[in-house]
Amino acid sequence: MSKSVLRHPYLRWSPVALGALAALVVPLVGGRAGLFPLLLVIAAGSLAMIGAGVRRHRPAHRAPWYLLAASIALCALGAGIRELHLHTSWHPIDDLCTLAAYVCLGLAAVGWLQPHRLGDARDLWLDSTLIGVSALLASWTFLISPILAHTTGFDAALAVTYPVIHAALATVLAHTLATVVRTQTSLRLLQAALIAVLVGGVLGSLDAAGVLPLRPEFGLVALQWAYLLAGVAALHPTMGALRDHGDVHPHRSRQRAGMIAVALVAASLVSVVGTDRGVGDRVVICALLTLLLIGVLVRSERAIARSLRSERRARYQADHDLLTGLFNRAALLHAPQRYRDRWAGKPLCLLFIDLDGFKMVNDSYGHAVGDELIADAAARIRRTTDTTDLTARYGGDEFVILTARTRVEAETLAEHLLGTFIRPFDLSCGEIPITASIGVACLTGTPDDKSIYNLLRDADAAMYHAKEYRLGLTFHEDLKSLAATPSIAPSSGPWRIAQ
Repeated sequence: MSKSVLRHPYLRWSPVALGALAALVVPLVGGRAGLFPLLLVIAAGSLAMIGAGVRRHRPAHRAPWYLLAASIALCALGAGIRELHLHTSWHPIDDLCTLAAYVCLGLAAVGWLQPHRLGDARDLWLDSTLIGVSALLASWTFLISPILAHTTGFDAALAVTYPVIHAALATVLAHTLATVVRTQTSLRLLQAALIAVLVGGVLGSLDAAGVLPLRPEFGLVALQWAYLLAGVAALHPTMGALRDHGDVHPHRSRQRAGMIAVALVAASLVSVVGTDRGVGDRVVICALLTLLLIGVLVRSERAIARSLRSERRARYQADHDLLTGLFNRAALLHAPQRYRDRWAGKPLCLLFIDLDGFKMVNDSYGHAVGDELIADAAARIRRTTDTTDLTARYGGDEFVILTARTRVEAETLAEHLLGTFIRPFDLSCGEIPITASIGVACLTGTPDDKSIYNLLRDADAAMYHAKEYRLGLTFHEDLKSLAATPSIAPSSGPWRIAQ
């Protein structure tokens, strides 16, 4: 048969389809006698599929897949010891193999969650832990407490360990369900396999506790499906990128909150099941409920703090320029309303600053260097002004300072600003000499929304005059006298109009 025929998708997935069909038919037709051989066949096939998937898709992180293979082998070994009736002489090796398989499975699941990012997902892990504590509370009520009631010694310790591990696996499963944002078929199949393992384990624990006597075949069928799903996940092409998760979308937090609400309701109902509880049961149930309530309070506090941080961030971004950290144009235009009481009865001056030669720098060295120049210029302006001054980036390379100063004080501030631009800017492309032109307009009386537009218009006109004649600084009120005697204005030179 040619290789092209062997690569046909129907032939490649036919063993998987046959295994799924056998997992459904054998329990109905062959009964218990055919389950264990089929379990071994499916386990061997799953190990082969994992090996083929690792070799074909070459995942960057292979350790979780090796742990998954070890889990399958250990679980099959434990089931084999029990099915061959060797557990009477080999006890507790069968249970230890199964528990080791659970540990390997849990480590593999955590390995697929990008452990190096766990510190950045505390809220997510807190939510998952709350769900795990709820699962542990249900396990204590329906599994652990009944097991301890009629089992003692080492056997009781082993039997109790299973529900505890199941609760831990439920925590990891809840975390994976909340983490997966994009469609990742391989991880979805692994989640289904983990669910099958949990179903089989819970059925076994219910049988051990005497709560719901079941035939052992049910547990073996669940294991068969878990092995089969794990093998299919290893063959899927997405298995090589399981740890390449994106950030968790905010709506996932609301979904987790809904899951926690359901878990709390279930926990409150579980806590009142039955009336013949002993002191020990009451203590454990109270402790677990207390942990749940503390976790919910911590989650609520973190959610409130996160909401406040988001609100502050939104307000900051609405009023500030992200490149320079200065106020933006919107904040500048709303300044008369915001600072009406502070500026009432005081003279108000607006300084309009424009960088000379910025377009040449931006065109010659690129926008990255241009942004670097604007950020450095904004830092120099911020260091020169006072905290009572409102400093804003008006747009592009234009900056505005709105300050409650007299004309003389505004002139002094403008001179200091021009002095800060004498030293060249040390940028990534080298030292760049940049000067500035400043136009100033002053106002007496209480500012209003209309006056801020008038100040901007007048200071902008004065700035353009200072730039055109290379004056450095121009006051708008001096433009009238200049218009009356234009001959006194030189065409160039370090001359400014100011009293």
